[in-house]
Amino acid sequence: MTTNQSPLPTQLQTVRARLAAACHACGRAAGEVTLLAVSKTVSPEVVEQAFEAGQSAFGENYIQEGVEKIIQLRHLPIEWHCIGPIQSNKTRLVAEHFDWVQTLDRLKIAQRLSEQRPFGLPPLQVCIQVNVDGGNTKSGVSPDEALALAQGVAALPNLRLRGLMSIPEPASDFVAACALFARVKAVFDELNAQGLALDTLSMGMSADLEAAIHSGSTMVRVGTAIFGERPAIKSGLAH
Repeated sequence: MTTNQSPLPTQLQTVRARLAAACHACGRAAGEVTLLAVSKTVSPEVVEQAFEAGQSAFGENYIQEGVEKIIQLRHLPIEWHCIGPIQSNKTRLVAEHFDWVQTLDRLKIAQRLSEQRPFGLPPLQVCIQVNVDGGNTKSGVSPDEALALAQGVAALPNLRLRGLMSIPEPASDFVAACALFARVKAVFDELNAQGLALDTLSMGMSADLEAAIHSGSTMVRVGTAIFGERPAIKSGLAH
């Protein structure tokens, strides 16, 4: 009788159990960490199944695909996060449809999002993407550039700066992953020491969420462990 049931609720439950166990292991409450389901290439019907299983926050890498889902599922109280790169010609779509942006790395994009956020919507919640290890070809600002960008973003109307996001390269083991995440946490702490009052540290994915939580993450972005492997049909951030 169970052969035709979707594995999605079980997979979500497994990820939540991992999250809770990771929090317990480092003396944190499970409620301190938000689970963001990365739903790129996943159909609206499957997103709705995940919502019915108790998941309310979803991240989309590809803006046009994400907007189509947002419109189709607008009857549901879903919190939508843009977690992919944003080009100037896509800022209006993001400003009009998403609740969060996690990938800010240029003040110009932040300014456009602020200008194009429709009147009557709450401020767009935003994170700055920090690149601690990837060189010039990887998205995100360097740790040395983060403070100036954060101060510029924080001054814009219609945006609310919430924190930092990072996607370090895969590490060889738990200790190495923690070391990378600790570099992001150090930037986060420094910005807070400068008076920015950040509350969100988005780091950790399916393979390394335990190390991220140990290192202070408040939001983990999980796709594969919830929805399974998906074909890489477009370029974008891997989750």
